[in-house]
Amino acid sequence: MAETETVQALDESVGYVLKQAQAALRSAMDAALRPHALTVPQYSCLELLHQRPGLSNAELARGAFVSRQAMNGVLRGLEERAFVRRPVEAEHGRELPAVLTASGERRWRAASAAVAAVERKMIAPLSVDRRRRLLRDLSACTAAVTGNL
Repeated sequence: MAETETVQALDESVGYVLKQAQAALRSAMDAALRPHALTVPQYSCLELLHQRPGLSNAELARGAFVSRQAMNGVLRGLEERAFVRRPVEAEHGRELPAVLTASGERRWRAASAAVAAVERKMIAPLSVDRRRRLLRDLSACTAAVTGNL
């Protein structure tokens, strides 16, 4: 019988250290977004709609890494605050494409600046070349796990 490999020491495990980085980033984003009265999923929705207006609930959920049900709640909350607008009825199928309102654009701009400051702090120790390498390496890791090589 072949010997089964186990995870190495946690401080040498890429997955564990990556999860630590993700948790630290999430915590810093939560703190940065609090003065803007936004959660990370709400901010993610605004950012996605700023960059890709007209996304559906399902597309937003995938982009924000939440379930469709959770995104539906996020969208309803953002609509109630007049940051997002969706048609009452779908033109085609069941999709209700969302767009930012002028108020949503203003909230997105302030929140995006706060999140950008967090990211700048996170990557400050890295040179430009190391940042590019990190992006390539993380993308390669994602592709390896998802099978999208």
